[in-house]
Amino acid sequence: MLTISAAEVDRALTFSGLVETLRIAFHDGAVQPVRHHHTVERPDGAASTLLLMPAWTDLNAAGTSKDGHIGVKIVTVSPDNNAIAKPAVMGLYLLLDGKTGEPEALIDGQRLTQWRTACASALAATYLAREDASRLLVIGAGALSPFLAKAHSAVRPITSIRIWNRTLANAEKVAVTLRAEGFPAEAAADLDAELAEADIVSSATISNEPLVKGARVKPGAHIDLVGGFTPTMREADDAAITRARVYVDTRAGATKEAGDIVQPLASGVLKPDAIVADLHELARGQKKGREGAQDITLFKSVGAALEDLAAGIAVYKALKS
Repeated sequence: MLTISAAEVDRALTFSGLVETLRIAFHDGAVQPVRHHHTVERPDGAASTLLLMPAWTDLNAAGTSKDGHIGVKIVTVSPDNNAIAKPAVMGLYLLLDGKTGEPEALIDGQRLTQWRTACASALAATYLAREDASRLLVIGAGALSPFLAKAHSAVRPITSIRIWNRTLANAEKVAVTLRAEGFPAEAAADLDAELAEADIVSSATISNEPLVKGARVKPGAHIDLVGGFTPTMREADDAAITRARVYVDTRAGATKEAGDIVQPLASGVLKPDAIVADLHELARGQKKGREGAQDITLFKSVGAALEDLAAGIAVYKALKS
């Protein structure tokens, strides 16, 4: 069994390459039960969340396994980690042989999650963002922030990256890191002003109060909501939902777990049939993405085990030889 570090994941993947790997994965499909979601209460702080995300490759038309792999990701989300300079999200990914169940690889789950989450958003942007989208606003300065900036830059001609965070100094740290790698990044102090200028808004926070105000978003913009993963979390307000054509990564996950979808559905702001498509339907050409230059599009990602499986297989194949 290979033990694969974060640095090895970085060496094995490219953003453009993983976007295309995920496109194929969503087109072909896999067995992915809705993830297990458990709250771990803490007497002396915020509760942690334990997520278990299994998936395995489906059978093809001939009744044989396409790739022959089983995978499961174990993730913890501990909000209080930020206060001790540790990432809120921790995890491991276990890849197994699909026939024998033999462990093939134990992969750094945090890094795998960062790659696949950012590239799933970039995949959605290939269908939903304007082809000439050049100004990117990233909301949040957590570990995922630079990955989102790089992934969106891999699929659209981004010439300006603005990073906004409640603590400006943290946004500046991300911007400095990106600039050192050649990306045109700057920290931003005025969120409302940046929302009005952005072609793509990518939000990765665990906020319970909406940060993306639909009234501020300009026609033609694409909104990418990544952070909220429980029904109580909300990154965009009702105005963003009502102004936009709404898309999700998976209907089963988004309509059960994502506050940005669950809450508008419960209040009637969003009707179930107003969710235009998920990534499976977009990748298969069954539903349309962006239809007009002035459309506002909104993509809500909660994460799918299929993404981890596809990324895990890609990493394993790149490193096993």
